[in-house]
Amino acid sequence: MSEFKQEFLQIYRTHIARTGADKLLAWLETTDFFTAPASTRFHGSYPGGLCEHSVHVYQRLRAEMAEDIKAHTQREESIAICALLHDLCKANFYKVSTRNVKNEQTGKWEKAPFYQVEDQFPYGHGEKSVFLIERFIRLSTEEAVAIRWHMGGYDEAVKGGSYAQSAAFDKYPLALALHLADMQATHMDEISD
Repeated sequence: MSEFKQEFLQIYRTHIARTGADKLLAWLETTDFFTAPASTRFHGSYPGGLCEHSVHVYQRLRAEMAEDIKAHTQREESIAICALLHDLCKANFYKVSTRNVKNEQTGKWEKAPFYQVEDQFPYGHGEKSVFLIERFIRLSTEEAVAIRWHMGGYDEAVKGGSYAQSAAFDKYPLALALHLADMQATHMDEISD
């Protein structure tokens, strides 16, 4: 078992106790969530990248919300749910394929593996994560909004901005904090050469 899967499971089992959490975790084990990449060619584009990214987002979000956790004990569970599960939509989302790549040393074409998207349930990014989570556990309004809007301006549905996204960030501090933690994990913790 990878180091990041162990950490994910430890955080999940320690902080997420809602009805259905055990069923959600059992379902996750039937998917490729723990072995999938986080993206096709950007951050975490390697086996296990999705799980690693989820743990990094948790670490960033927890640090950002530390004062809030002290004031509201239930915040720890919300933070774990939002951070660990915000990209649940990427479970069973990628497939390995091959393409021809020219070997610069030999000049010959060779088959090289790469990840490509194979979205079997095209429901949107954040929306799909919320939908999948709520098949097992009930989210608070703030958690659902945070997961829905975690992509911020990178969400395909809101290119150019959205009043709803802005209102979500204004009304729910967790939504903006999750977006920022996701960006920090992506661009600071998971930079590839």
